[in-house]
Amino acid sequence: MELFRNFYEGFVFVYGCTMLFMYALLAILSLRGIIRFQRKNSYVDYNKMLQSPLAPGISIIAPAFNEGVTIISNVRSLLTLNYPRFEVIIVNDGSTDDTLTKLINEFQLQEVDFAYNERIKSQPVKRLFKSTNTAYDKLVVIDKVNGKSKADASNAGINAAAYDYFLCTDVDCIIEKDTLLRMIKPFMDEEHNKIKEIGEPCPECGYIHVKEDSVRVIATGATLRIANSCEIDEGVITRVRPPEKWLPRFQEMEYLRAYVLGKMGWSVINCVPNVSGGLGLFDKEIAIKAGGYDSKSFAEDMDIVTRMCTYMIDNKLKYAIRYIPTTQCWTEGPPNMKVFSRQRTRWGRGLAEIITIHRKVIFNPRYRKLGLVVLPYNLFFEFLAPIIEFTGILYYIYQIITGNINWHNALILLLFVYLYSVMITTLAVLWDQITYKHYKTWREVVGLALMAFIEPFVYHPLIVFFALRGYFNFITGKKHTWGNMQRQGFGQKKPANT
Repeated sequence: MELFRNFYEGFVFVYGCTMLFMYALLAILSLRGIIRFQRKNSYVDYNKMLQSPLAPGISIIAPAFNEGVTIISNVRSLLTLNYPRFEVIIVNDGSTDDTLTKLINEFQLQEVDFAYNERIKSQPVKRLFKSTNTAYDKLVVIDKVNGKSKADASNAGINAAAYDYFLCTDVDCIIEKDTLLRMIKPFMDEEHNKIKEIGEPCPECGYIHVKEDSVRVIATGATLRIANSCEIDEGVITRVRPPEKWLPRFQEMEYLRAYVLGKMGWSVINCVPNVSGGLGLFDKEIAIKAGGYDSKSFAEDMDIVTRMCTYMIDNKLKYAIRYIPTTQCWTEGPPNMKVFSRQRTRWGRGLAEIITIHRKVIFNPRYRKLGLVVLPYNLFFEFLAPIIEFTGILYYIYQIITGNINWHNALILLLFVYLYSVMITTLAVLWDQITYKHYKTWREVVGLALMAFIEPFVYHPLIVFFALRGYFNFITGKKHTWGNMQRQGFGQKKPANT
């Protein structure tokens, strides 16, 4: 028993120190990435890109299942994005409400013959619609058999996409007007860097030979955050406010930490683990060659990125995944515990699937950063974290019951970890304010940051519990459905006081 206790305590100590170090490293890397982004972005004239006929075409794919409450305002928002060449593909995934009827009536849709090439498998497509009104000529609506997942609907959208890049989002999301301009920029930057003159002049011809740099940006992500309590007019955020209710407010804080501090930090060393399913711009060719989305996966966003990276490495092609720190997408967070628990249980199960499906890549030096950094980090500090934390609590309780705990050292350690977690969250909020001051008053900023002091006691235990429940469902093979988010819509009235 003494040997086990020494081993367990030593393991947890090393594990905890490594995790704290990783968080500190990500904070430093993200700050570096944000500063670099701001310097480069200050010289960018997006108006030139907007007017350029050479801008790459982008297909916006938004699956919709029973989204009748918000479908019209959100499609209108997508149609008014600032970009010269794009199309909006709404995939009606067998909705049982009035989603399709509303689309047909509002946008004057009629069924058309369409060259639908099924390069990625999905449930059958029944009909395709285009508008008779030229004002909506960018809109394509696909009506298909329900595939029981967003991934299946997204695959149908990819098959119908006309352009080389596709932006995958949720139809309930509100996307900033300049999102396409900002997210295509990393792809275009890499295109400009492809041709390089290297080496010494050729002794035969006297010229320096040109070599193509094969680094290829395959995906770009951006910060996504919670729209609850924001003022919204016709699908446009007019005033950003932290969510009023506690559950969405905790999610807002969590999203800032995950995107601004986490994924931005990983982007600096080209180790982005996944691009959010709520907003991600992808290279269509690579996505198709990698097999598209896995319609059976509960973590389709991470799965497709992992398989795209695997495809590039297997074919000896250099790749990059970029993240930009500006907030480009707003989504309605789960408003109640029932919907939130279903979402987080699904995420937990999805992570377990990713670790299992791609287990051959983990620790495989052939897959370089993907096999030696990205997936091992997800294994140890995302997947195993809830398990180690739960067993640690049980161990603490056992030590208290048996009277073997050193209260002085234990309390100091708990206080240190608690304050460290508060610091990391506060830095994430600060980094976000450095990037773009969405909140207009310091009262709103401080109010959000103060949530970090109660998160470990209220919100974090819920995250651990739902993750463990997701693992349990995965191990036992319990069926899990995506379910309906029960949207409340973005038609909030503006508060009297601003």
